[in-house]
Amino acid sequence: MVRSAMSRRRFAVFAADIPPPVQGALWMAFSACSFAGVSVVVHSLAGRIHPFEIAFFRTVFFLLVMSPLLLRSGRSALATRNWRMHLFRAVASVAAMMAWFSALSLMPIAEVTALTFTAPLFSTLGAGLLLGERVGVRRWGAVAVGFAGTLVILRPGVEALAAGAWVALLAALFMAVIPLSVKVLSRTDPPTTVVLLVALLSTPLSLIPALFVWTAPPPDTWPWLIASGLFASGVQWGMAKAYALADVTAVLPFEFSRLIFVAAAGFVMFGEVLDLWTGMGAAIIFSATLYTARREARLARRVTPRPPDR
Repeated sequence: MVRSAMSRRRFAVFAADIPPPVQGALWMAFSACSFAGVSVVVHSLAGRIHPFEIAFFRTVFFLLVMSPLLLRSGRSALATRNWRMHLFRAVASVAAMMAWFSALSLMPIAEVTALTFTAPLFSTLGAGLLLGERVGVRRWGAVAVGFAGTLVILRPGVEALAAGAWVALLAALFMAVIPLSVKVLSRTDPPTTVVLLVALLSTPLSLIPALFVWTAPPPDTWPWLIASGLFASGVQWGMAKAYALADVTAVLPFEFSRLIFVAAAGFVMFGEVLDLWTGMGAAIIFSATLYTARREARLARRVTPRPPDR
């Protein structure tokens, strides 16, 4: 016990010496690695358990991981006047998860991951068309470049578009709704309320479609299902820590490591080789996303007045 406490103190001192942007990058890499873990779990269970059922168990075990925070925060953390938007966000999260898991059962995991990089581009479209935010010519140009990268991956006219590709793009579309809804909710509710309510609402919502395809999970699949919830919490926790420690533009490039981790896992676990066109298209999409994020951060600094010198 004493050695364990001393080891934790030494690690805390060591971590404190690491600059916040580097810590943020490491947390984002941890989130990306956890993302690869979720992808491997779902891909491994394809054909044995329906993706809708996997999504339900993922929400159950994710809720169990979040339960200590819920108990510590108390009922006051669930107080909100915007239940409709929370429900909308939960529906979008469940729809995105089920579409993503379905795509992972139909396509190589690296291709699915590359196509989900289009989510921020859909978010930019939604911010301009639905939330009324001003989107300049440069950002619209970045969106166009990003979708050109999507065409590089899909290569329409050269190869028949697989059903999994359409499902992956549908997942990205639902993923794009999530940050838009969170942006609206953040105006009235603290982050703890947003996280806890989506965990609570997603579980019963994901059960409804799962009941239509329900089969008893084989005993040897339970470790995988539990791992899906643990990996999912790693994705959320790592991303939250990364954005808390550093600017979005500082840690966003490390989100691209998702494709690296996923491609490595796909090769080791399933013998899947990352296609050259998929890698090129993903790089184009992510470059457009990074440019958009940097542009938004630069404009935000211009709008925010500098504090007076003391």
